[in-house]
Amino acid sequence: MKTPSLYDSKKILNIPVTDISPNPNQPRKQFDKETLNELADSILRYGVLQPITVRKSHTGYELVAGERRLRAAKLAGLTTIPCISLDVDAVDSGLIALVENLQRRDLDFIEEAEGLATLIKAYGLSQEEAARRVSKSQSAVANKLRLLKLSPEILYILRENKLTERHARALLRVEKEEDRLNVLKYIIENGLNVAKSEEYIERLLKQKPLSQTPPKAQAKKSPFFAIKDVRIFLNTVSRGLGMMKSSGIAASCQQSETENDLILTITIPKSRA
Repeated sequence: MKTPSLYDSKKILNIPVTDISPNPNQPRKQFDKETLNELADSILRYGVLQPITVRKSHTGYELVAGERRLRAAKLAGLTTIPCISLDVDAVDSGLIALVENLQRRDLDFIEEAEGLATLIKAYGLSQEEAARRVSKSQSAVANKLRLLKLSPEILYILRENKLTERHARALLRVEKEEDRLNVLKYIIENGLNVAKSEEYIERLLKQKPLSQTPPKAQAKKSPFFAIKDVRIFLNTVSRGLGMMKSSGIAASCQQSETENDLILTITIPKSRA
């Protein structure tokens, strides 16, 4: 990262919000509407107190860090926003966005893991190099990435129910997807904290394999899980397209609906844009 010269030529500019495109490597995916509205109200009263950071792109400017402030500024009706233009490449831009969110603790543990994975895959970084760039130990990065061994459905349910990273780590001890879903359902329905969840999983693992549990003893798959399948699929498609775009592949997706169906048309060019 070009840290020594990063801010040497910084200059605060007032740039039209319409000239700023999103950062394709933005690790934060979840933005709470209520807190965004609160920030928009604050901006209306006091203005944008801290400039966002951008870098020049072929279409104008690309956001480096500060998407929450940019979204709130648009909600507040601002036509321009104070910015600091940085001389960074795409790798550094993604890293800055990730590091800023980590420092502000704006990311949930899933977004943090997905952000690290995106940077590693898109730019060919080793775990050790990624760890150095975000000021974490290699083991800490490895532990974060292990969380992505959980399926998108499991991760979605963890997030929707505001369960913790330690809940997720405990689930990694359960090998089969169906067993993980059953364990997760039990944890949610019984409101188990981390310690109780770990104790429950430990007891199950000491018994015979979960897959050998008599069918009557296994709970049927709850509608709680089934009704989220479409949203989980759409989130997975969106993440996949985002990674392709960040790698220079101009993939796109068009969505339409009929009375009974949701229709997705995905276009992937045979060569990079």
